[in-house]
This record gives sequence, structure tokens and C-alpha cells, in this order.
Amino acid sequence: MDGKVGVGTLCTLVALVAILLLAIGFSIVGWNSADDDMGGGAMSSSGYIAMIFGITVTLALGFGLMSLVFYSGRTGHDRDADPHRDR
Repeated sequence: MDGKVGVGTLCTLVALVAILLLAIGFSIVGWNSADDDMGGGAMSSSGYIAMIFGITVTLALGFGLMSLVFYSGRTGHDRDADPHRDR
């Protein structure tokens, strides 16, 4: 690589940064719009427990699946599943 950034790479980077900024903006607006006059309010302790449980289960599932992908790749099970791949 010669270190030069192409036009396609620059356009992709600008688009991804724009999407990231939009996502941050929407999350800030959504977070701030949940005040008492709109039917929202403070989250109860049950809500925090459910949120922590959901995040923990989601992360555990992601870590477990990714570890299975790496294990499968290192032990050769991926090669056995595709008979047309050159060995």
C-alpha cells in the first residue's frame, strides 16, 4: 500500500461517519424526549435488572458464537463442510 486514500474509500468513510452521527443524534433525541409529560419517566429497578440481564445474555451469545466460529476455523471443520474448496 502506498498510503494514498482513494475517492471510493473517502466516500465510504464520509457516509459511515454521517450514519454514525445520525444514530448518535437520534439516540440523544430519543433519550431526552422520554420525560414525564410524554408518558415516560424514571426507569424502575426491575427495568435496570432486565436491561442488565438482556445485555449480559446478548454479549454471552455473541462471545459464544464467535468462539465457535474461531474453533471451527482452527480445527478444520470449515474445510470439511465445503467439498469444492481447494485443500
